[in-house]
Amino acid sequence: MNTPRNLGFSAVLMVLVLAGWEGGTRAFGIATYILPPPSQVALAMYRGTVSGVYARHLLITLAGMGLGFVTGCVLAFALGTAVAMSRRFDYFLYPYIVMFQAMPKVALAPLIVVWFGLGITSKVVSAALIAFFPLMVNTIVGLRSADEDRINLMRSLGATERQIFRMLRVPSALPFIMAGLEVALILALIGTIVAEFVGSEAGLGMLIQSMNFTMDVGGQFSILIVLAVVGLVLNRGILALRRRILFWDPSVKSEVLVGPVKGEIA
Repeated sequence: MNTPRNLGFSAVLMVLVLAGWEGGTRAFGIATYILPPPSQVALAMYRGTVSGVYARHLLITLAGMGLGFVTGCVLAFALGTAVAMSRRFDYFLYPYIVMFQAMPKVALAPLIVVWFGLGITSKVVSAALIAFFPLMVNTIVGLRSADEDRINLMRSLGATERQIFRMLRVPSALPFIMAGLEVALILALIGTIVAEFVGSEAGLGMLIQSMNFTMDVGGQFSILIVLAVVGLVLNRGILALRRRILFWDPSVKSEVLVGPVKGEIA
């Protein structure tokens, strides 16, 4: 897939898009506070990078996102396991979790800031809440996807429920869990930025808000590019972890095998 030819096409497409963007804004006289040209965005990116402002605020955002992601995933796996393995939990607990998830997290963000302050705690809570549900649902579906014939076979051989859970249910659920982690990681980043929008002392979301007050649209675009790159890097990291853990999964094997074949044909 990542052949020199494909990379060259991607680079050419990017150059054409940037050239059209730059030419369009200048040809039509679009105000920079509405749509800045790429040259102004690049200048803002350079200034923010050289001064260290972007790096400092990025680390703060990543710290809140990371803690929230880990917290939300631990709670999601624990509650997902309880719901999947217990009918009582499924009957009494799951409807309330769904009702809570139906509440828009953007509407909850102001309350979270009021309750937990402007520090990192509100970011962690917001990121954990928004990352919680996708992983919990995938955990429930994955644990329930184990083959009943295999479960009955292990029981007939004297395996305990703990052994069945560890040796059969969890391996069967891993593809679902990894898919949930992919979604939850990006949502955790979004939840952190939302919390910083509402109220924060530092972070890229707060920086975007401050630039909005000063009409620094070029700076806002540059931060959006930083967030897009961060999201891409995080996604690639999860995909690499998925390939390493699920090397036995047919979908991962097909990815590994199909890539070189396409490259050879190209």
